[in-house]
Amino acid sequence: MLVAIIIHAIIQEYVLDKINRKMHFSKTKHSKFNESGQLSAFYLFSCVWGTSILVSENYISDPTSLWRDYPHTLIPFQMKFFYILQLAYWFHAFPELYFQKTKKEDIFRQIVYIGLYLFHIAGAYLLNLTHLGLVLLVLHYFVEFLFHISRLFYFSDEKYQKGFSLWAVLFVLGRLLTLILSVLTFGFGLARAEDQQLNFSTGNFNILAVRISVLASICMTQAFMMWKFINFQLRRWREHSSSQPQSVKKKFVSAKGKTSRKERENGINGTVTSNGADSPRNRKDKSS
Repeated sequence: MLVAIIIHAIIQEYVLDKINRKMHFSKTKHSKFNESGQLSAFYLFSCVWGTSILVSENYISDPTSLWRDYPHTLIPFQMKFFYILQLAYWFHAFPELYFQKTKKEDIFRQIVYIGLYLFHIAGAYLLNLTHLGLVLLVLHYFVEFLFHISRLFYFSDEKYQKGFSLWAVLFVLGRLLTLILSVLTFGFGLARAEDQQLNFSTGNFNILAVRISVLASICMTQAFMMWKFINFQLRRWREHSSSQPQSVKKKFVSAKGKTSRKERENGINGTVTSNGADSPRNRKDKSS
């Protein structure tokens, strides 16, 4: 936990603060930029490390390793250290709410956000579901890294929107893949295991009640994330649609105010026309 705080301070002081001084962000953008900067660095590091573990242990080439030989009590040192680092980082996020001077209206959202991470990471470690937990974490971290790196580019140039479009597609695919892997593990793999008795000494929690509870918690979390995602996309769509009529109206007013030379010559907007029949000289000749 102390190491996480030190690394957090180094990234903040030597990277993010220097960029903030150059870009001159507002207070709101300053806070969001710092959040995305810290999380993108952590997600990238965790993705690379987690992927290296998955490749070295052949978890990707053999999906049955997610539930085969359960309980997974004998895990490699680097995987155990990976989980310890994950728990340390998210525990350190609580005091960071104070040090970063988080707004009162954002504290509850951040606590829920941090609590969900701690709940699922600690649950996977304590229930000896480390193989499945590692795969789901790497998948989730990759999608979140793409979102925060896109937001960093957006703060530097608000015209940059392509990253959010790619993130939206991968977010939905990530939620779908998470549900598929969870259902396969709990509904197919562990449900067909021979040993389905609760045993604390061996770390076996493969019973029906635990499988249903864990699968339900995963499904509820994915549903909650999709609900937040849909609200986010609807808000962006409303902001985009509300800004379009204003821009069109401004263009229309400016185009209406600037008359062409031909229109001025034809008497548009009260100007004098050049028609010989209506000129002052011809009117005088008519009157005479």
